[in-house]
Order: sequence, then C-alpha cells, then structure tokens
Amino acid sequence: MKILVVGAGATGGFFGALLARAGRDVTFLVRPHRAAVLRERGLRLTGTGGDEVITPNLVTADELAGPYDLILLSVKSTALKQAIDDLAPAVGPETVIVPLLNGLRHVDELTARFGTGPVLGGVAKVITTLNDEGDIVRLAPLAVLTIGEPDGSASPRTEAVRAVLADAGIDASVAPDILASMWRKWVFITTLSTVTCLMRSEVGDVNAVPGGSELGPAVVAEAAAVSAAAGYPVPESEIATTSALVTQTDSAFASSMYRDLVAGRPTEVEHIFGDLVTRARALSVPTPLLDLATLHLRVHQRRVEAKRQAERLG
Repeated sequence: MKILVVGAGATGGFFGALLARAGRDVTFLVRPHRAAVLRERGLRLTGTGGDEVITPNLVTADELAGPYDLILLSVKSTALKQAIDDLAPAVGPETVIVPLLNGLRHVDELTARFGTGPVLGGVAKVITTLNDEGDIVRLAPLAVLTIGEPDGSASPRTEAVRAVLADAGIDASVAPDILASMWRKWVFITTLSTVTCLMRSEVGDVNAVPGGSELGPAVVAEAAAVSAAAGYPVPESEIATTSALVTQTDSAFASSMYRDLVAGRPTEVEHIFGDLVTRARALSVPTPLLDLATLHLRVHQRRVEAKRQAERLG
C-alpha cells in the first residue's frame, strides 16, 4: 500500500513514523520549511517510549505526483484548505483518505472536493506535541486510531487499512459508527479546551480553587447535549469519565489548544468551537459556556492575526 501522510506534526508525524519504521511505503507531504528541518534532523521521536530518528521520504506540493492508495490527513484545521489543494494530485479512483482532525467540518470540505467515495471517518487519540526543534515528544503511551465508513457500512477497504496500521504496531480498529466516535471525541476535546482555555490553566490548577470543580461537568453537559440533539448521544459512562478527568485536583493535563493559546499561536477555534456552537444554534441547544469559550478564543485569534499582519508590514 502506497501511503501519503499529509503533515508531519505531532499526530501525523507520529503515526507516519511508526509506519515508516515498519517498512511501509510512506511519503510525507510537508511545507518547504518543515522539509528543510526534517532533512537536517530527521523525523525524531522522543519522550515516553524512548528516542528514535526516522529518515523520512519527503515531498512538497510542487513535487507531488499520484495516485496514492492511502492518505492520512493530519494538519491543523487552519491549514486544511491549502492541504486539500496540495494533496489533490494524489487522489485517484481507488484512493482512501483518512482525516485525523477533530470535529466534523473537515469531512464536509473533503467530500465537497472529492466526493463521498474516497473519504473515511477517523479518530486519533495520541498525546504528543512538537518541541522547539520540531521533534515529536510523546507525553503518554496512548496511541489509538479508529476508522470507519461515514455511512456505517462494513467494507473491505476499512479492514485493509486497519490491517496495514495494525501491522505497524498501531492500535487500530474499525468502528461500526465512526461518526458517533467522532462526535464523542469532539465532546471531549471541547470540554477539555473550554476548561483550560477559559481559565488559562491546567486542569489541576482550575480544580484547586473554590468552584473550579463545577466548571468541567457543566461544560461536558452542554457539549453532550449538542451531540445528543444531533443524533449521537454520548454514553453516560464516557460523560462520567470526562467529568472525572477535568475535575482532578492534581492533574497537569491540558489541551493542545490551551498550549497554542498561551504560546500566542493561532488556534482551531472555528473548526472546533465555531462549528459546534453553530450546530447547537441550529438544534436549539443552549451552550452559554461553549459560547463564552468561543468568544474568548476568537478574540485571541483576532489579536494573533493583527500581530502577524503588523509584522508582515514591518
């Protein structure tokens, strides 16, 4: 199977490295700057599980020629539109695209460009980040990929993709209802991001003050209500697990959006929050806490964009 990994960041780079290490035919589609870093340093994994350096096969958009059998799409939602344009030459009649973004709007954008045929649903659960040198730091052992047909049907291609991933040592599975899995991940991500971004603190710090432990359960209730109204109720056991996670008093856990926020970087506010609150309005579900988090992140986004514009103008 000829595999193209779009993006070599904390998620795509990690799973792509595992595939490359297992001897799979893997190429990374990256920006010129990222390509230069990877050619100089290699694709480096560090943190939990030890250190490792992979020499990746790289291609930039102007060099890409297709088709590929499998495309793993793992970019920030802010780069999605450009990534779709860049990967288009790699999409052939039998190509399978597995997006690993959070939320659901990317599925709509991919199907609008390529039709429903190539696009699967995907959920990635991995705790990784990039350090200042561009190396992938694994913060915890969790590394799971779930895929599935958006219409819930069983298909030989999902099993073929699962087998390739599993043979590379990835904990991969096929979900009978991948959209439900994507909604559950979306609820979790928005809950964690709301708690940490609104309070600009890690989970433990939020819950160490009076009233802090009330925030997480209130947020997950809002997000789960949207999911249920959309036809994908989150199991009570998962709501309880998420509530327990975001009410710990000794936890250093935080979302990647929080890390972007405090570092002054752009966030995925529209893809993760904007789309969710828009769906909530359409479904007549009140979400005051999610609305507040969305507003907070939009103000941050405006400041980041204004600063970048000023820097470009000198």
